[in-house]
Amino acid sequence: MLTLRLDPQMEQKITNAAKKLGLTKSELIRRSIQEYLKKFSRQTSWDLGRDLFGKYSSGHGDLSVRRKEIIKGKIKGKKGK
Repeated sequence: MLTLRLDPQMEQKITNAAKKLGLTKSELIRRSIQEYLKKFSRQTSWDLGRDLFGKYSSGHGDLSVRRKEIIKGKIKGKKGK
């Protein structure tokens, strides 16, 4: 059992929504909480791709830090050819 205090405006919105949907206020709130909690049980992008991240690693751990230097070197290399 759970008791919940709402301001009058929020309670009126819930009452109106429940009537439109043909639900009791309790059922509307119960369904709303279930949907909200589902968001927390979904896997994140990291969880879904964990086994792929770093799988095809270049072996260089500093690429994001040295990206400008690396790109400049590649451009200079193309101009020299």
